[in-house]
Amino acid sequence: MSSMEVTAWHQLYTSMHAQQDRRPFSRATFRRILSFARPNRRRLGLFIALSVVSATLAVATPVLAGQVVDAIVGGSAVDLIVRLALLIALIAVAEAGVGLVTRYLSASIGEGVIVDLRTAVYDHVQRMPIAFFTRTRTGALVSRLNNDVIGAQRAFSDILSNVVGNIVTLTLALAVMLSLSWQITLIALVLLPVFVLPARRMGGKLARLEREGADHDAAMGTQMTERFSAAGATLVKLFGRPADESAEFARRALRVRDIGVRTAMTQEVFITALTLVSALALALVYGLGGFFAVGGMLDAGSVVALAMLLTRLYAPLTALAGARVEVMSALVSFDRVFEVLDLPPLIEEKPDARGVPQGPVSVEFDGVSFAYPSGDKVSLASLEEVANLDTRGGERVLHDVSFRAEPGQMVALVGSSGAGKSTIAQLLPRLYDVDEGAVRLSGVDVRDLTADSIRAAIGMVTQDGHLFHESVRENLRLARPEAADDELWSALRRARLDDLIASLPDGLDTIVGERGYRLSGGERQRLTIARLLLARPQVVILDEATAHLDSTSEAAVQEALGEALAGRTAVVIAHRLSTIQAADLILVIEAGRVVERGTHAELLAAGGRYAELYRTQFDSSPTSEPEARGLGRGLEVLEPGAAR
Repeated sequence: MSSMEVTAWHQLYTSMHAQQDRRPFSRATFRRILSFARPNRRRLGLFIALSVVSATLAVATPVLAGQVVDAIVGGSAVDLIVRLALLIALIAVAEAGVGLVTRYLSASIGEGVIVDLRTAVYDHVQRMPIAFFTRTRTGALVSRLNNDVIGAQRAFSDILSNVVGNIVTLTLALAVMLSLSWQITLIALVLLPVFVLPARRMGGKLARLEREGADHDAAMGTQMTERFSAAGATLVKLFGRPADESAEFARRALRVRDIGVRTAMTQEVFITALTLVSALALALVYGLGGFFAVGGMLDAGSVVALAMLLTRLYAPLTALAGARVEVMSALVSFDRVFEVLDLPPLIEEKPDARGVPQGPVSVEFDGVSFAYPSGDKVSLASLEEVANLDTRGGERVLHDVSFRAEPGQMVALVGSSGAGKSTIAQLLPRLYDVDEGAVRLSGVDVRDLTADSIRAAIGMVTQDGHLFHESVRENLRLARPEAADDELWSALRRARLDDLIASLPDGLDTIVGERGYRLSGGERQRLTIARLLLARPQVVILDEATAHLDSTSEAAVQEALGEALAGRTAVVIAHRLSTIQAADLILVIEAGRVVERGTHAELLAAGGRYAELYRTQFDSSPTSEPEARGLGRGLEVLEPGAAR
């Protein structure tokens, strides 16, 4: 394939894949881009210098080839021809060596930028509040770390080298061609629009076809993902629609086929046409140059040099014609990355933050009021894939909540679903910040504490204990990375899970699967409890820790929870009131307010909301009084079904 054909393919690809979103960019944005280049400024300078050298060498070869032809035609000495040939070979070797070094610098700078950008985005996202993750589409966020970061990286590697190299090549080639024959040079330039304009127009058409094909491919992928899962396949079979599903899939597949055929033919017509243009341009140079040479107005070597320089002229001109599209595409990628980095975290650690005081930890809520933030404060429309963010918010879900748990005491939260119990639990480890009032650990506002000390002091078990697709060992060491194997086994034994793990072929190295799906619900919960035990927190939060478990699994988890609560300050969300009868303080939460507080006996005697909930769950006859012992003071039972 000729260099003109290669250039045509490059221009076509650029036009097809350039991002269409073009927004103005401020100097501040440009300075931020340069900040990522600053650590690589020496290599970047060397990279630009070598790009100039490479472009210069590319123009030198045609000039020397013309001199060889002139030497042959003029009957020069053989040693001159040999020296010129050796010089051409030397330039070729130098050009190859410079090309390798330039490519290495390009790759190292580009990959370094990818590391810096990805690390910056990843670290920033880690600091975002939970509300950010509940709203954001995970795929859209991952795309910022992959596609957009790579698009931004191209600004430092491919685009920069192409622009610098092409400008130097174009300047030198044009200067040499004009010095050899300004007439042939100007006539050759007349054909340039025929070479460039179709690429831009055809590229847009192919981009539309490609996007449509990608949409159909994505739809087919979604259909296969959903229908090939066990639940999806069962649903299709139960409703008896496999034929309709097959027809819909076939319709999209046929459309992708038609688009593929049209795309292939459009590309082939375009490349064939541009190949023809390049052949006509060369014919023009040889024909007109030959006419001038026969007439004595031009040397034969100059004709050869002009023909070779023509490719050095057309290729950079075509590439530079699409450079703006490439630069804007890279800048859009930078802008999309900066968009995430500019989203401020709602929770910031103070510069003078201190650790949780040593010793047993008390928990205090002092006049706490709270409203979940609106979407425009915690998310981006592009990450939610919506036109506009939901600006609603600010409606309080907690109102003037106050209570205190002394070290080693247990506070139980009960009430209707949606009353705000889980919100209270999330404020304690500072997953959100309160709007009014304060949450304190050992008398210190959590906003004045370091995040590391809060995480070390508080452990939480939810109804859906999450596990990563890693080994048992790695899931446990999330709590304490330095923990030795004997400490892991001790935690497993206290969580009543050591026999199961020991029976597995790979033991601690057993992969638990995505979200721990290779374990049963009870086993998964006990593994999360083992992780909590390994962390050794002073405060334990149990948020529906045994919900959705069968009775056998529930009993095993309850026994493990007894170990987790022994001697620790505890905040327990419970639905079955038999489980929290021994609590030091029971709070009845309704509509975000504490409507009742007291011990089990006091609340029953009061005959209020707690007594109503109790009567709803249990028969009034003495024989049906629950036999469960309940959590508290190291007892072993936590009932499932805790309301949120």
